[in-house]
Amino acid sequence: MTEEKIKKITAKDLKDIDPSRILNLNVGVLGHVDSGKTSLVKTLSTLLSTASLDKSSQSRQRGITLDLGFSAFLMNLPPSIAEKKQFSDNYDLLQVCLVDCPGHASLIRTIIGGAQIIDMVVLVVDATKGIQTQTAECLVIAEMTTKNLVIVLNKIDLFPEQERDEKLEEVKKKIRSALRNSRFANAPMIGISACVGGEKVAAFSEENKEAPVTMNVSGLIDLLHSKIQPPNRNQISSSCFHFAVDHCFAIKGKGTVITGTCLAGSVKVNDIIEFPTLSLQRKVKSIQMFRRSVSEIKQGDRAGLCVANLDSKLMERGVASSVDSVKLISGAIAVVRKVRYFKQSLVSGSKFHISVGHTTVMATVTFFGAEELKKRLEKEVENGNSKNDSQEVSTSSLAGDKDIAGLPSISFDFAEDFTQQDGYIESLEDGNNVSDLPLHWAVIDFQTPVYCPLNSLVIGSRLDTDIQANTCRLAFSGRLVQKFDVSKEMKKINFYSKKERAGVVDRLGDPYKRNDDGKIVRYEVYGSELFRKETNMNEFVGLHLETEKGDIGVIQSSFGTSGKFRMNFPAGTTVRNGDKLFLRFRRYTNDPEKKIRQNSTLPAARVGTRLEPESKKGKKKQSKSQNVISGVISNTKGDPMENGLYEVVIVEGFFTPEVNIRAKIGSVVKVVGTDDEGAISGSFGKAGKCKVTFPSGVSKDMINAKVELHE
Repeated sequence: MTEEKIKKITAKDLKDIDPSRILNLNVGVLGHVDSGKTSLVKTLSTLLSTASLDKSSQSRQRGITLDLGFSAFLMNLPPSIAEKKQFSDNYDLLQVCLVDCPGHASLIRTIIGGAQIIDMVVLVVDATKGIQTQTAECLVIAEMTTKNLVIVLNKIDLFPEQERDEKLEEVKKKIRSALRNSRFANAPMIGISACVGGEKVAAFSEENKEAPVTMNVSGLIDLLHSKIQPPNRNQISSSCFHFAVDHCFAIKGKGTVITGTCLAGSVKVNDIIEFPTLSLQRKVKSIQMFRRSVSEIKQGDRAGLCVANLDSKLMERGVASSVDSVKLISGAIAVVRKVRYFKQSLVSGSKFHISVGHTTVMATVTFFGAEELKKRLEKEVENGNSKNDSQEVSTSSLAGDKDIAGLPSISFDFAEDFTQQDGYIESLEDGNNVSDLPLHWAVIDFQTPVYCPLNSLVIGSRLDTDIQANTCRLAFSGRLVQKFDVSKEMKKINFYSKKERAGVVDRLGDPYKRNDDGKIVRYEVYGSELFRKETNMNEFVGLHLETEKGDIGVIQSSFGTSGKFRMNFPAGTTVRNGDKLFLRFRRYTNDPEKKIRQNSTLPAARVGTRLEPESKKGKKKQSKSQNVISGVISNTKGDPMENGLYEVVIVEGFFTPEVNIRAKIGSVVKVVGTDDEGAISGSFGKAGKCKVTFPSGVSKDMINAKVELHE
């Protein structure tokens, strides 16, 4: 069965295969240093590029991969691809291009550059060591770039044969536990040995032109055939050609060859392409894919383009594109998400290493808009309007043209308002899944301008972190949304800070019985402690106030000369004397007038019927039979009851020092404007104060509330 899937094809055999009928899929081979990535690539590959299998002299001397390597093998179209009409009608075979990435921590820039040109990841883990530091970073990079991952547990030949199965299951269990909160919690795993006996045996076999002995590699090929998912291919027109260059070299008598991956669009022989970083335009003389000539390449293809009159020393990595399609940008607005393994806080104004394609530069990053972005995306989903905005160039990550690792394609709206943030907010009020930190907007101010298209994947890192620190250096990933000149356009973003002032209800207006629900409410309320007596109230008339229960009213005028004010609640309120009132507003950073602005809305009016106040009913009768004296609650006494209220309060104003308060014990005391009723229970001091007991208790907020003594 395996022999039908993998095609061992030589350079001669390629002459009989139409290159245009071969679909290219880029598979990143990632893992910790010395996990056996290159050995695995050697075992699988049947087609080699000019940059493959550690061909550089430095790589051979040091015994580790130092640069990206590219090689490939062919197989029949996997079921998941064959069932897609767009592929089955146009392709007969699948070419699996293996992108061999370095594993050493110091080469993280190269690893990041390689990860952005892949469709899926094969993560190679040394089965005898499990997940190591660079394994974890490779997992983070995979999460940023793809949803399709296969884990290869290499070197299983080092386990004793009689214990191999048991040891392998233990390793799988540990890795599965480590991945439980990641998007790869259910990623397929397989144990293999890419070269039984290790690198020395592999080198000896290579010298003697023998195939090294492997273990279960055929099982890996079967697994890949069943798990490979259809790649994202946009079929964008050639006017949007975007090519990530990873190597450049001269061929005597031919010209200069640039090798790389087509990220978007297409290009044909004789087309004019641009090298933005060099400000040069050149004609494509010829194109090769793994040493076979083709007339055209499209998105996803790995190829070499030969051009004339280009000094190969001027370029190593970079961008080639259709003319004027990729611009130099000094800054951008991006939608970003923090890497959950990055332990430091993301503070606005901090500097990060920002990687775009093969370019890594320093940049200052400002985070904002977490709440607004969350609400906007939720609203779009509710309304069924969630969509991906079209861009001239789709993306710089093949794995997700519409959704790069959960980063939506969404436009930025300069008319929107955004809360001022000091940095990245890791959880919002309603809570977030630990594995799904909230999305943010971010302004990225590049220290050195970069050439890249909008919608490109960006990765923010702290690459100056000590590689021995055993900590994740990758901070966040993002999608470039809007070109943005920070020095000129920062004031265009509507940043604001939330402000709040608190006052109290000082007096209640007449009670009304609301017609629609029968509740007793007040439409007119008087407040205090919000403004000073010298405050110019004209600036605040018309502003909205909110009660603790969420009722919204509007300030109508000042009341007296001590800073008190009168307000109206169109729908009525059940607020009581002493309750808090809140003035909530916004101050905009870029507002020269520093005006108070609110986004609350007054509720619709709810009509009620006025009730005759009890104090007016039988007023003449009361004057004959009952004497009412006013006072004020000055403090509470004792500890609160279980309900949090106080049973005993101190009242002043009822009596003068000469009065015998003991004779008044039992007299009824009522709180003005409420139903609270108590009785005098004793004297307090010698200044005429008394203790009043309320069986149901009163709140601490009732201090300064008016009370009446009914004798």
